[in-house]
Amino acid sequence: MTKRFGVVVTALLMLLVAAMAAGEDSTSDLKFLVIKDYSGKPVRNASVVLHPIDKEGKQRGGLQLKTGPDGRTGFEGVPYGKLRIQVLAQGFQTFGQDYEINQPSTEITIKLKRPQEQFSIYRDKPADSDKPAENKDPSKENPPQSESPK
Repeated sequence: MTKRFGVVVTALLMLLVAAMAAGEDSTSDLKFLVIKDYSGKPVRNASVVLHPIDKEGKQRGGLQLKTGPDGRTGFEGVPYGKLRIQVLAQGFQTFGQDYEINQPSTEITIKLKRPQEQFSIYRDKPADSDKPAENKDPSKENPPQSESPK
C-alpha cells in the first residue's frame, strides 16, 4: 500500500513540477464526468487514470483520481500536451483514449458501456459451423456424371 502511495505522490509531484516549469499559462483545469452509456446516470467510485504522453509517444508516470457519487472528479494544473485517459469501473468496459490538452479549462464526459462478449479464436464452434457451406453457383449444383468404365 505504501509503495502505491509513493508512486502516486511521485507522479503528482512530476505533474506539478512540469506545470511550474512550463509556466502558469500552459496548464489546464481538467474536469471529468463519468456516466453510464445506456442510462446517463453517474458512475461512482470509477478510477480515472491520467498518463502524460511524451514527444516519442511513451507514457510518463500517471495519476489516479476517483469519481464521487455524482460521477465527477477533476485535477487542476495539468500541463498542456497529449494525455492518455483511462477509466476503470467494476461492471463496465475499460475506457481509454488520448486527448490533446490545450485549453485553460477542459471538461471531458466519458460514457462507460456494459461488458460485451469477448471474441476468442479458441471458442468451440457452433453446431452449424460444422456443416459444409452451401454451393450457390448454379453451374456446380449438379456436376456432370462420369461414365463408369466397361
